Amino acid sequence: MAKIKKDLPLIKNKFIPVNVPLLNIDVKKNVNDCLKTNRLTSGKYIQKFENSFSKLHTRKFAISVSNGTAALEIAIKSLKLKKGSEVIIPNFSIISTALSVIKNDLNPVFVDCELDSWNTSSNNIISKITKKTKAIIITHIYGLPVDMEKILIYARKRKIKIIEDAAEVIGLRYKNKFCGSFGDVSTFSFYANKHITTGEGGMILTNNKKIFEECISLKNLCFTKSYYKRFQHTGIGWNYRMSNLQAAIGEGQINYIPKIIKKKKTIGNKYYNALKSNKNISLQLNKTLFAENIYWVFGIVLKAKLRNKRDMIMKKLLKFGIETRPFFYPMHLQKILRNYSQFNKSNFPNSSYISKNGFYIPSGLGTKENEIKYVIKILKKLLI
Repeated sequence: MAKIKKDLPLIKNKFIPVNVPLLNIDVKKNVNDCLKTNRLTSGKYIQKFENSFSKLHTRKFAISVSNGTAALEIAIKSLKLKKGSEVIIPNFSIISTALSVIKNDLNPVFVDCELDSWNTSSNNIISKITKKTKAIIITHIYGLPVDMEKILIYARKRKIKIIEDAAEVIGLRYKNKFCGSFGDVSTFSFYANKHITTGEGGMILTNNKKIFEECISLKNLCFTKSYYKRFQHTGIGWNYRMSNLQAAIGEGQINYIPKIIKKKKTIGNKYYNALKSNKNISLQLNKTLFAENIYWVFGIVLKAKLRNKRDMIMKKLLKFGIETRPFFYPMHLQKILRNYSQFNKSNFPNSSYISKNGFYIPSGLGTKENEIKYVIKILKKLLI
């Protein structure tokens, strides 16, 4: 590892966050409208945002919710799977996926990821299917989609439900259709670092009217539809509603999705082209036969002589004002999930490796050109 020269150009008094959202003038107009009309919780923007989002994905129904985790919990419960059924999920993912399965009295079955795409593969998913498998959660990781075609055909023949988690690929097309268009039910997150953000927020999409109606009820405490019996409830649900103010922020970004994706790809490609020849690191695939990476985040996995030195590299980057984040911690190593080891007897070498050696760097929509150049320059000095 080379010593960092004192004359290396620094961005004075500047801290480069791992993510900076970028909100447009339409968002500000919508928010001002909410404030002027005092319609903060319920109001017209909820329906507008739901309609715009479902239309974008050519889905019949959309249900806005409070966050991406809520979307997963409701989506799974809406399928009414038998208690104790198995649900196949990625081992390399945020823990919300596993917890949503467990909270619905189902058993998570983990699948290892690939070293190049960081996604689960069709063959690995299919190898985990048993008679007890009732659903598969397909999670697209870090801006690159899972190759779904084989899984979708296999699952539908066996009446296995598909939950498509498209939180990290908003605006990405898989074989000319937007991700989030393929599941029996699909989920999204609008957290602050997503391509579309509402601060916190989420969405569920489906073409099934019964699933739609169940999701609407579950997100709203299962209130009785009768006006006079409002506070009588038909089931055990949640208060997982999105506010009108949040929806106003989301609706204001819908028409900007092509620009958002173009900018994210530009940022990702700059990093990729600058770092791809480095033999001490590996990068997520830039493109596949079925999609181009839109880089929700730009990740780096250390290898060769930098293997197992991630924390040290992250600390050094922080000293130069560059914020980073470690990769997801794999499910099979989560202490709170040890009770589910009976369903997960396999080893998970790939997700273990990339989790231990992976981190991502500043790549939000608000990341500036001079900041990207600075990050690249520092990385080239450190990653040798």
